[in-house]
Amino acid sequence: METAYFHSPLGPIEINAGDEGITSVSFVENIPENHTNPPSLSTSISQLGEYFSGKRKEFSVPLALGGTPFQKQVWQELQSIPFGEKRSYLDIALKLGDKNATRAVGAANGKNPIAIIIPCHRVIGEDGKLTGYAGGLWRKEWLLDFESPKKQGELFDPLKSA
Repeated sequence: METAYFHSPLGPIEINAGDEGITSVSFVENIPENHTNPPSLSTSISQLGEYFSGKRKEFSVPLALGGTPFQKQVWQELQSIPFGEKRSYLDIALKLGDKNATRAVGAANGKNPIAIIIPCHRVIGEDGKLTGYAGGLWRKEWLLDFESPKKQGELFDPLKSA
């Protein structure tokens, strides 16, 4: 198992990976002193940097997901939510073919081990309200604002930075 850290606008992010790919991406309080990132995780770090600079909307790093078959189905479906869009737990349940699976979808969403890359932050309540996020609701709100087309235009308008 290898570990790398990334300094994001939302605080430090820890990336863990094994031989098969990334096993977790999570927000942490701090980065251990004298830690050096392994070269094997440089692509993951680079892609997170591109995401936070507005240059990347999809990730292409290998993932090594644990979890139940149902959780993996939910996490796969989360990866199909386009950048800048949101879905409800019911939307995901319907895509999986069972409108009664909303709570199970919510539980699987909450156990997503790979924040940002598997965009569980794009899932909201049916009423449009933000619901739980392991990194904290303030981070979920920030990520959704960051990804909104209107905000993207404000953040990355070349005329504004000239």
